[in-house]
Amino acid sequence: MAFFWNGIAGLIEVWQLPEYSHGPLIPILSALLFLQHLKSVPTQAGPSDRVWPGVILLVVALAFGAVGRLIDIDDIVAYGLILWIGAIILICFGWDTGKQFWPSVLHLVFMLPLPGALYYAVSTYLQSISSELGVFFVRLLDISVFLDGNIIDLGVYKLHVAEACSGLRYLFPILSFSYIFAVLYRGPFWHKAVLLLAAAPITIFMNALRIAIAAVVVNEYGVAHVEGFAHFFEGWVIFMSCVLLLFVLAAMLVRLHPQRRRLVDALDLETNGLWTQVTRAKFLHPSAALISAGLLTAVCALFSESLPARPTVIAERDPFMIFPKELEGWRRGPQSGLDPETEAVLAADDYLSVRLERAGHSVPVELFIAWYENQNRGGVHSPEVCLPGGGWEIASLNSIAAPIDTGDSAASFTLNRAIIQKGLERMLVYYWYDQQGLRTASVFDAKLRLLQSKVRHGRNDSAIVRLITPIQSGEDIAAAEARLQDSLGAVLKPLPRFIPGHGPTAGHVSQSRS
Repeated sequence: MAFFWNGIAGLIEVWQLPEYSHGPLIPILSALLFLQHLKSVPTQAGPSDRVWPGVILLVVALAFGAVGRLIDIDDIVAYGLILWIGAIILICFGWDTGKQFWPSVLHLVFMLPLPGALYYAVSTYLQSISSELGVFFVRLLDISVFLDGNIIDLGVYKLHVAEACSGLRYLFPILSFSYIFAVLYRGPFWHKAVLLLAAAPITIFMNALRIAIAAVVVNEYGVAHVEGFAHFFEGWVIFMSCVLLLFVLAAMLVRLHPQRRRLVDALDLETNGLWTQVTRAKFLHPSAALISAGLLTAVCALFSESLPARPTVIAERDPFMIFPKELEGWRRGPQSGLDPETEAVLAADDYLSVRLERAGHSVPVELFIAWYENQNRGGVHSPEVCLPGGGWEIASLNSIAAPIDTGDSAASFTLNRAIIQKGLERMLVYYWYDQQGLRTASVFDAKLRLLQSKVRHGRNDSAIVRLITPIQSGEDIAAAEARLQDSLGAVLKPLPRFIPGHGPTAGHVSQSRS
């Protein structure tokens, strides 16, 4: 386990967050699932057959761990740990028997955190769906309410459906619970599939109901009645309600079974004999494959510990506070600070949020740049995730070649062009990822460059650049397009001072442990 300690330590840290506080229970529940299944497997008298798939999986697991340690991404090490556990089971029991234990190994996935970009995308989507459903329930009670993004406007009061109210705190543990429910359920496969897939809609429905209840309470008694302990207690009530609904669904499925068994008979909840299964460890045959697996893992751990800690290289850059005020006819306005909640979600090490104005033009361009020194602590996420939360809808989105003549084909790049709207308001948006000299519309290309640079140069910094301009009533889109293109060319020239380019020595570099 020492080889995978970085991944374990990363998990322990993540489990401190409310969304992943169920994490410590997952290995325990997986172990119980394994022992439950082991009761149906006879004791082997000799060495296992066909252990080579386990050996191959072990090599893959160690490769995951090595890469994760090299680039200092704990999640990848944790993925390798799960593969390693699966490999050890296959080596101990052989392919034919060991493959039967896949449900308990797969369940370990629920202890992992979602990748940052996926987390924000799922969270924002759940916020949107929960807000819309919550408002629908409130309107059923004949209460006047208006939804603006994730803001529920009740007239006197406004209720913000924050990230913490997205439902992820219920979704992850409920998914784990429904998975175990489906594994232990003794019935047709489609029954198991229904129990597993029902977790998400049940969670969304109950979270929307919670938001609706909170809105009604706020409308009648004020905001103070849904804060603090009341908010916490309400969350536990909703969680237990989700579990109860899963039991109700299972009871309904049992009624559809031809044998019409009781729910308690349809679930394999027999715990007698579990300790007996634990004592079967003494019958494990120390095969050559198992000994080799242990030695190889130990050698990898000793070798990795003997290597010096790999530092993260921080390229020297100018702070955004000295970004030029004059940009080829465009004048930069003062910094527009973000509200504390948005700043916390953004989690950028430096950002620029300013208005660009040009003499003779009454319509401005908004420039926003976020720079991240070390994406191990979080990083860039797409505006596609952020904009819906503000009530904006993406009317169109496509990747285009940057509409400027750089005079150098090697300096050309792609960016995302979007038209967003909220009511009658429309805006034209350009944005791209600036990944250590690579400017691209593709988040995949940006992540790939980040991975390559982390391995080759030890750098882990990244940035995103966004330009927005209003499309005035009666204004042709071409006019807004020309405005963005003009400002784009002006912004690009000083940008390398603030977003360091490719390579290990973009200017003077300093080093810090990540």
